[in-house]
Amino acid sequence: MHLRYLRLPILFLIPLLAVAQAPRVGLVDFYGIRKVPEDKIRKALGVAPGDALPKSKEDVEERIEAVPNVVRARLEATCCSEGKAILYVGIEEKGVTAFEYRDDPQGTVKLPEAIMDAYRTFLLAVRAAVAVGEVGEEFTQGHSRMFNAKARQTQEAFIPLAEDNIKLLQDVLRNSSDAEQRAIAAYVIGFVKTKRLVVDDLQYAMRDPDETVRNHSMRTLGGFAVLAMKDPDLGIKVSPTWFIEMLTSLVWTDRNNAAVSLVNLTETRDERMLSHLRERAMPALVEMARWKHLPHALPAYILVGRVLGLPEKEIQDIWSAGDREKLIARAVEKKKK
Repeated sequence: MHLRYLRLPILFLIPLLAVAQAPRVGLVDFYGIRKVPEDKIRKALGVAPGDALPKSKEDVEERIEAVPNVVRARLEATCCSEGKAILYVGIEEKGVTAFEYRDDPQGTVKLPEAIMDAYRTFLLAVRAAVAVGEVGEEFTQGHSRMFNAKARQTQEAFIPLAEDNIKLLQDVLRNSSDAEQRAIAAYVIGFVKTKRLVVDDLQYAMRDPDETVRNHSMRTLGGFAVLAMKDPDLGIKVSPTWFIEMLTSLVWTDRNNAAVSLVNLTETRDERMLSHLRERAMPALVEMARWKHLPHALPAYILVGRVLGLPEKEIQDIWSAGDREKLIARAVEKKKK
C-alpha cells in the first residue's frame, strides 16, 4: 500500500483554499495534545462543526495559548469534508521538544525571469486542472507529472530550466532572503536529471523557516524516493530523519506531508527506519491515524501498521473493514509495555 499516485497539488499550492470555498467547519481535529485536557482546548477554541471559520485565526490561537501548559497554538483550515472546511488545532505543550527551523537567510540571489515565468504558467495550469477535477500526479520519474495534460506540459518546461540553472537553484534554495524564491527553487530543482546531486540541498531546506519551502522540499524528496526504489543504481539516498522529526511539528502541513513521504520511504520495510519511527514519533502517528478525515489519517495509519510489523494486506484489510482502532490500540498497548 503506498501513496505515490495520491498526492494532490492543491494542498501545497493553495493550502487554505477551503476558506474561500467552504467557510463553515465540517470537522475539528487536534494534534500535539499529551497532558493538557482536550476539553480545555475545545473550550478555548470555541468552534464546533457547523460553525463559521473564525474571523481571526490569531485571536483564537492566543486564547488557546492562555490555557495552562500550552506554549504555542496553531490553527489551519484545509479542504474538505462534504464541502466544508476541516479545522486542525495544534498545540505545543511545555516540556515537549519542538521541531526547530533555521534562521531566515539573508542573501540577495534571485531566480531568472525564465524560471519565474514558467512557474507562473504552471500555477495557472494547475488552477485550471483543479477546476475540472484533475488534480492527481505521479512520481515514477522522480518528479511530479500531473495527470492533467496541460499542467504536465508546463512541468516539462522545468526540465531544461533546472538543468541549465542547477547551481543558481541551489544557491537560491539555501541563501535567498525571499521565501517565495526559495519555494520555487525547491519545486523546480526536482526536475534536474541527476537528482542525487541536489538531495542535500533539499534536506537542508526541510528546516527552512517558511512552511511552503519545507512543503515543496518534502514533496520533491518524496518524488526522489519513488525513483530511488524503482532504480537503486542511481545512488539516490533520501534520509528519513527530518521527515520523522517533522511529525512532531506544530504546523499541520509539515506533519501531513511528512507522513505521506514516509509511506513511500518505508515501503521497503527498512528496520532502522521503522525503529527510528517507533522511538521518535509513535504518539504523533497514533493521534494522526485517529484523525476523522480518512484521507488525512491513512498515511499515519499505514506507518503505524508497518512499525507493528504487520503485512501490507492485513493493514489494508483492517482499514477496509473500518476497524482502524483495532490496529491503533495494538500500537498503544505495545508502547506501554
